[in-house]
Amino acid sequence: MSRRARVPVGAGLRPRLAAGSTALALATFSSCVAAHSVEEAASGLRHLAWSFEPWVVACLALSAFLYARGVQQLWSHAGRARGVGALQVAAFVCGWLALVVALVSPLDAMGSDLFAAHMVQHELLMIVAAPLLVCGRPVAVWAWALPSRWRPATGRFFHTPAWRGPWLVVTSPLVAWALHAAALWLWHVPSLFDAALHSDAVHALQHACFLLTALVFWWSVFGGVTRKERGIALLSLFTTMAHTGALGALLALARTPWYAAYVATAPAYGLDALQDQQIGGLIMWVPAGFVYIGCGLVLAARWLSAGGKAAKPTLATR
Repeated sequence: MSRRARVPVGAGLRPRLAAGSTALALATFSSCVAAHSVEEAASGLRHLAWSFEPWVVACLALSAFLYARGVQQLWSHAGRARGVGALQVAAFVCGWLALVVALVSPLDAMGSDLFAAHMVQHELLMIVAAPLLVCGRPVAVWAWALPSRWRPATGRFFHTPAWRGPWLVVTSPLVAWALHAAALWLWHVPSLFDAALHSDAVHALQHACFLLTALVFWWSVFGGVTRKERGIALLSLFTTMAHTGALGALLALARTPWYAAYVATAPAYGLDALQDQQIGGLIMWVPAGFVYIGCGLVLAARWLSAGGKAAKPTLATR
């Protein structure tokens, strides 16, 4: 996320849906750039580099180590694929890789120059990494990575009123929906978005807001186990698809560019700032919409089969 220390580039179900959406977004972006001057785009791509911001790399490495250690400990204690299944592990791995692409790959540097690339980065955080990580049940697995003498106390802490009360409020459908919607709309206000482009600290805060609120949102969506809770999750998905699509449409159909910073940088890729913004708006509008529709169809099938009875949660637990 920082644009300072970089090394040159040279030196079931939800995973498939998320991968397909990301591919469509990248294909849309690439084809639009290719339609313009190849030489200009190439000149803009030469300076792109991997971003190895120490705290980002440290967080990614620590989360991966704790998850791998937790799975090893859990499976050695309960049996292979018990407690957390192979598909859940695969979901976490795919979500973690999506974070690497969003925060460490040259996409991060390109996001400083192109709004469309920045939009791909944000969508990777919110509709690819976040739901996949939630499906991987990382909190439960990380707990198993702790020394055995610490686990009982850790489990008791997460069931204390001091933690459980606020957690249930934050992850309730309405609050989770509102937090995610507020983060999305507020950070696309031109003054705040431009501030993130000019300050590493604000940029980091922007990405943290997107990722954390998305994690809470998807937790609320996947956490339902009764017919009523899944019905509410469907409503959350539908309304989120509607308001994110509306924001994407506003960006795509705007007659003037919203973000001044890209006026000077987008031409290096063969685009003007308005064309760049329109591509970014389409990425938020169309591929992201397919993710919400796909997840909604899965939840609808589970909702129809629930028959009003509580079912054992398979993707996330409260």
